[in-house]
Amino acid sequence: MKIILTQEVTGLGAAGDVVDVKDGYARNYLVPRGFAIRWTKGGEKDVAQIRRARKIHEIATIEQANEVKAKLEAVKVRLAVRSGDAGRLFGSVTPADIASAIKAAGGPDVDKRRVELGSPIKTLGGHQVSVRLHPEVAAKLGVEVVAA
Repeated sequence: MKIILTQEVTGLGAAGDVVDVKDGYARNYLVPRGFAIRWTKGGEKDVAQIRRARKIHEIATIEQANEVKAKLEAVKVRLAVRSGDAGRLFGSVTPADIASAIKAAGGPDVDKRRVELGSPIKTLGGHQVSVRLHPEVAAKLGVEVVAA
């Protein structure tokens, strides 16, 4: 089945890409979650609009990505969350939480889909997080999780 991606899907493509995937994957996962729309001849207009929007929000060059990387790595991110007695969190820290904490700490605006967690953050303390800014540039960021 041909679909048009409306946002970036890891391992599949970026917003505005027309890709061919299995019917069940598109019908049961991508379309219901809003990651894609079905491809039609009229949908080509949507592709152009999605690509224009992507260019506006995208970091275009490696130099820009390196500048943002330097700003990100200079920011000290501290995230206060509810936790139990043993230092375990009630739930976990999400990429959206980290993106909003970066902005609150005075860092650049980061899309939550760019934040990559190696494993779920479920304990207090320091954790390493990667932020993919460009296909060739990723910033390593230290996040300190403290009890609220």
